[in-house]
Order: sequence, then structure tokens, then C-alpha cells
Amino acid sequence: MSFTDKVAIVTGASSGIGAATAVALAKDGAKVVLVARNEAKLSQVAQQCEQHDAKYLIIKADVSKDEEVKTIVEKTINKFGQIDVLVNNAGFGKNASILAENIMENFDHIMNTNLRAVVYLTHLAAPHLIKTKGNIVNISSVISLRIPSGDCLSYAVSKAGLDHFTRCVALDLSPHGVRVNCVNPGPVKTDVLANAGVQNPDMLFEYWKSKTLLKRMGEPEEIADLILFLASDKARSITGSTFVSDNGARLA
Repeated sequence: MSFTDKVAIVTGASSGIGAATAVALAKDGAKVVLVARNEAKLSQVAQQCEQHDAKYLIIKADVSKDEEVKTIVEKTINKFGQIDVLVNNAGFGKNASILAENIMENFDHIMNTNLRAVVYLTHLAAPHLIKTKGNIVNISSVISLRIPSGDCLSYAVSKAGLDHFTRCVALDLSPHGVRVNCVNPGPVKTDVLANAGVQNPDMLFEYWKSKTLLKRMGEPEEIADLILFLASDKARSITGSTFVSDNGARLA
């Protein structure tokens, strides 16, 4: 797959799936816009992109803040003049049941990052994607399809909403030749648990692994491979679809 002369925005690019996707895009010739809150980690990812002689742009931004989302598109256009691929990857989860006193705070925080930010960034990027006949890949979760516990309420609802948003926008942008698809990973070994404040994440990773049919955790690079396929011309007939990569977790 070649992304030569393509410009790709990747949110949540400082680690995990986002970092792996950004590096894979750089390796295949893309100019990569790295977006996240942690500038130090973004710089580390940028160094990996440099190893492939890729052009890149680091944007420190919190996607839950409208003004900072605006800067993502503005700085990308100012630097590269176009947008060909948008990978909406930024997101997080933090448990709270419907009985928890902080449920609304939890719900609003997660929805603002996992869904509302995607809607707004897509809205701002869409006119530029129409010009290039580009495409969007949203990163959801298998939790949108199978809920492991009630404590995942806010996260699960945000990802279910993201799945349906993908289908709605695919329909909306199809007359303009813009494709929109969704990837739903199962357990992937990243720093998402540490970022959510989970103590001893390795123990939970082992538990998740035991709950998959294939008895393994996914790797960020595996999800990146799927994202790049969907963003490439090889997937030119695919839009409005969700793709599960979960080692059989949904069926276990």
C-alpha cells in the first residue's frame, strides 16, 4: 500500500494504536499529523516517523476542547495544504456504573472525548476530505457489540454511538466520494489501562487474554495494518462498515 503524497491526521498518536498507525503511515509514504496531549510522547513517535524519511507535524491538542480541535485542521492545512485520511483514534475509558454518584461526570467526560470530539473534527475536516476524495477511519471497540460489565456503561455507549456515527457519515459523504469506516479492536496491549488509573494492568491483560478464543492479546501493529488497509485504495469499495479484530473475544 502506498500513501505517497497523502496527508493523514491521526489523533491519540502518542502511544498504542495511534502511534503504531502513524508510524505505519509514515513508512508507506504519508505525511503524518500527530495529535495528542502528551507532546513528549508525540516527539518519540515523530522520531520513529523520521526513520522512514517521512514529513510530519506535531500538534499538541486535547480533542475534547473545541478551540484545540479547530487548530488541528488549521495547522494541517497551513503546513500541508490538504487532508486525505482522518484517523479518529483518541479516546479513553473509566469505569462507573449507573448507580455511581459520579456517573454523569464520567459519562460527559467520556462522551466528549470519544464521540463529540470525533463529530466536530469530522465536521471540520470533511470539506478538505471532499476535495481529495479522502476517507475516514474511526477507532471503536468490540465493547460496542459485547458489554463485559455494567461498569463500562459510558465507554460502551460512546463506542456504540461511534459505530452508528460512522454509518451515518458514510451515507452523508458518499455523494462526495468520501469513504467512512470503523475498526473495533478487542483487547490490545497498550497503555490505555495505565492512563485510566488501573492498578496492575498486566493482571487485567492476562484476564482479558484468557477470555478470547485465541488466548492472545492483540498488538497495536495488527490494528494499524487493518486501519491502513481501510484507508488505502485497496478498500475503495468499502464504506459504512465496521471491522472487528478481537481474537474472538466477542464470541468467548
